[in-house]
Amino acid sequence: MNAAVLDGGGIAGAGAPGRDEASSLDRDVAIPLIDLRKVCRTFVTDGGVEVRALRDIDLKIYPGEFVAVMGQSGSGKSTLMNILGCLDRPTSGHYFFAGRDIESFDSDGLAWLRREAFGFIFQSYNLLATETAEENVAVPGIYAGLTAAERELRAQSLLTTLGLGERMDHRPNQLSGGQQQRVSVARALMNGGNIILADEPTGALDSKSGVEVMALLEDLARKGHTVILITHDSKVADHADRVIEFKDGIIINDSGHAVGAVDPAKNKKLRELFLSRKAASLLGGLGEAVRMAMSSLVANAFRTFLTLLGIVIGVASVVALLAIGEGVQSGVSDRISGIGTNVLNLQRQRAENQRRDLPSRLSFEDAEAILTGVPNVLYSMPKVEQSQTIRWGRQDHSARVTATTEVLPLAKDWPLARGVFFTREDSDKFTPVAVLGATVYETLFTEGQDPLGEWIMLRNIPFQVIGVLTRKGASGNTDQDDAVYVPLRAGAMRLFGEEYANNIEVYVDDISKVAQTEDDLMAFMRERHDGVEDFRIFNAAEMLETLEAAQAMIRLFLGAVGGITLLVGGIGVMNIMLVSVTERTREIGVRMATGARQRDIMVQFLAEAIVVSLVGGVIGIGLGFGVGLLINGLPNLEIEVIFNATPAIVAFSCAAATGLIFGFMPARKAAKLDPVVALANE
Repeated sequence: MNAAVLDGGGIAGAGAPGRDEASSLDRDVAIPLIDLRKVCRTFVTDGGVEVRALRDIDLKIYPGEFVAVMGQSGSGKSTLMNILGCLDRPTSGHYFFAGRDIESFDSDGLAWLRREAFGFIFQSYNLLATETAEENVAVPGIYAGLTAAERELRAQSLLTTLGLGERMDHRPNQLSGGQQQRVSVARALMNGGNIILADEPTGALDSKSGVEVMALLEDLARKGHTVILITHDSKVADHADRVIEFKDGIIINDSGHAVGAVDPAKNKKLRELFLSRKAASLLGGLGEAVRMAMSSLVANAFRTFLTLLGIVIGVASVVALLAIGEGVQSGVSDRISGIGTNVLNLQRQRAENQRRDLPSRLSFEDAEAILTGVPNVLYSMPKVEQSQTIRWGRQDHSARVTATTEVLPLAKDWPLARGVFFTREDSDKFTPVAVLGATVYETLFTEGQDPLGEWIMLRNIPFQVIGVLTRKGASGNTDQDDAVYVPLRAGAMRLFGEEYANNIEVYVDDISKVAQTEDDLMAFMRERHDGVEDFRIFNAAEMLETLEAAQAMIRLFLGAVGGITLLVGGIGVMNIMLVSVTERTREIGVRMATGARQRDIMVQFLAEAIVVSLVGGVIGIGLGFGVGLLINGLPNLEIEVIFNATPAIVAFSCAAATGLIFGFMPARKAAKLDPVVALANE
């Protein structure tokens, strides 16, 4: 066995033959296939009682022998089989396989031997209940690195040879006992089955099926397989060439080697075993692990559903909550952005040291003075606005009425669809003219009707329509087109009875100097108001930055809530997987007996946890989007749920990580199971 093979088999440096050992197989001497020297196996019960199952066993078995180990229950013969098949280790003594000490093999080395050298036939068949006959037979080939096509071809050939060609797609519960045992024989031969270990192979069969199975074993022995049969029935043992009797853990009788058993020429088969076998891959690749995981999950649909549930809820929470948070942020940001990030909004406010009977004032003259007195100001636009009922003919509509200056179309970059905007002269002369927003126009007038020249009533005061603005759209949840604009003084005095502005919008020329302009405006207004700070300045750009910081914290909080839900789902995955390991302990033992390494078992269970988490992640993303769409469809809701790829990607990645992290402990527990203990599990 060369170094490359050893590395791949997981036994490099542990049981690897040296140059002298390898060459000894070429010498004209007979090397025992199995050589036990003073082997003892002792167990300690839960009560602390020491039980000696094997006592100083010396045994040599040569290639091609058909050996029956016979004894009553409790005599130690099954313990002997477990040690011979590398499912268990001796407590003391030495076990040499083809001339090398098994003690020097690590767990992967023992798995390599079980995979390449042995084939097990169990009394209770130990077939995987969720797999078909063909899939059961193919299991050892998975761990031997055979491709799916190679496994299928060999499994079908073996089953056909054993008379099960028409039963390949049947599961164990659809087969008779004799047929199940034939499947077990085929599985033992999948990787060659140089040594067949049959533990009471006829014990659970009727007499006819028992005869058929024994005929199969005799045929295998004639073809050169080494067959070791464990039985308590002397009639069954009579089929063997050599009978070894066991009692109380010791050999009490050995009929001796059959004629021709000690044949140096059979060393050739040993060389083939150790030199020509290729190394096993990790479960034949991750694709095979995923396939096995999917098969197991489908076979246990209800348990899979319970496992999925926590992940689905966690991922859906992350997606939906972050989408809602994104919608809230976007709505508030739009409202602020609608003002303009180049706008300083000057609003009236009572100063802390101001007398209660003095009103807060922002005069129209303040707006004009700002335009010339503060550097970097492009426009200064005072506004007075209220919600009013607008009437035209028999049509009534409630909308926002704003009294402002003639600079609005330029300041807001808002052209007219038809007509003209009012002028400074209209304001100074209190001219009753109005410009309609698109929504007001479409509500009051029929399509195609020209509103220019028509008179609308505002507080029972007639205003003549002279223009209609183009559609501006919504700012947050506010329809900017649902408005009527009138000249400043005409609106303030005649409609609202106001001498002062509600606010003054100051448009900055160079936005990079907005902070300096804000300071200059503050100083200028404080001086105009005799040091009284009866106003405040709302900086949209600063507010937007503050909002974004606050929203980032909110998103973090919402993500944390979803993350906690996902964490709970992950704990659920771990619990269900631990239950799965407990329920499938015997399956794990069967896989180990057929050559699975510890990492093979770990990869399989990790794959199951990751696959179930990814499936849960996909469903959770879909559910999260569904919840968001449902919220968007609710009437009178001012929150728009906004989806983007980032939360979905993050949630999906977290689901995969959840499967990996929370699946590790159950997978490690499964991988660390003792094959003998696992096979004995009911």
